[in-house]
Amino acid sequence: TSLVLFQVGHVQKVSLVPGKMHEMKTLSLKPLLFEIPGFLSERECAVLMHLAQLKGLVESQVMVPEGQEELSQQLNLSAEEIFHLLDLNQDGQLQPHEILTHSRVRDGIWLTPENLKEIYAGLKVDQDGNGLLSVEEFGQLSGDAFQRFLHQQGVNRNQLVRNSRHTWLYQGQGSHQVLRDLRNRVTRLTRLPPPLVELSEPLQVVLYEQGGHYHAHHDSGPVYPETTCTHTHLTVNSSSPFQTSCRYITVLFYLNTVEEGGETTFPVADNRTYDEVALIQDDVDLLDTRKHCDKGNLRVKPTMGKAVFWYNYLSNGNGWVGEQDEYALHGGCVVTRGVKWIANNWINVDPDYQRQARYEQLMSPRPESQEHQHTDAHQDL
Repeated sequence: TSLVLFQVGHVQKVSLVPGKMHEMKTLSLKPLLFEIPGFLSERECAVLMHLAQLKGLVESQVMVPEGQEELSQQLNLSAEEIFHLLDLNQDGQLQPHEILTHSRVRDGIWLTPENLKEIYAGLKVDQDGNGLLSVEEFGQLSGDAFQRFLHQQGVNRNQLVRNSRHTWLYQGQGSHQVLRDLRNRVTRLTRLPPPLVELSEPLQVVLYEQGGHYHAHHDSGPVYPETTCTHTHLTVNSSSPFQTSCRYITVLFYLNTVEEGGETTFPVADNRTYDEVALIQDDVDLLDTRKHCDKGNLRVKPTMGKAVFWYNYLSNGNGWVGEQDEYALHGGCVVTRGVKWIANNWINVDPDYQRQARYEQLMSPRPESQEHQHTDAHQDL
């Protein structure tokens, strides 16, 4: 029976609220992704949107402010060292997709191959005109050359990695009953220990207006020995400049039914292989949710009350968090008519078991004896 649960299209009954059974459908295995219609009632969706508006939404701005110190400067990296980090296939030349990936992450501006040609021409690099940068050509660029060029040209919101507004809603003691009910429901859905869910991020509510989008991305980054998780960073007294949001599970809720567009796309769901280079080809950029959402392997329609949840990490084989699941790449397709309201609950777990246990001991208000019981209780995720 357990094997059947992990077949695409399988529907199982889950008990999330007293006196009612929900249906949970398996949408993909890579990533492990499920859909639960009617997870929230119409009233609950309305309350969440209202609370978000009362709190006030801010622009989901991910563009680096002009003049901000580069990470490469903090780490004292030379241009040649940066070049070799970006040269993913180590062929001695930077191809457009290698530059694009770096710039999108760093600046929050969604460059296209066409933009890149304009920038090369404007900055007078790529003297031989082959569309590739040698280490010598790359060395002629200052660290913020792309950024300064783009600011001079002017950037509109459609050119950002993400075009939306959002806010955060606390779900703990004293918060609105709907927020607490939602967290309890998520705890039952994920079958994780309540303290682990309670110590995760607040609920994020996001509004995409007409034209809004979020290009394909991972909610959580890979964790290397020199990387720390944002939520446990301060408790381990680490000076590492590399931090990532260790979001073990994403639970996404649709708060309204979108008139047109706004699907959640999983471009490489259940692909046989994951190849970062193949994501950006000459004619199709699978990461681009404004142009190529229809090319993705799986799209989920935004319907009021529906929830989808997936795992951003694989198991390490010993009942704990392992490597990042690269197939969890996803994005928000452009809203072509109307608006789109969603909410996100992220469950934060540090792949380093000892760091997570230390974090929970420091943050949990529970008595010492209960803390020890808890850390033993969630050895197996």
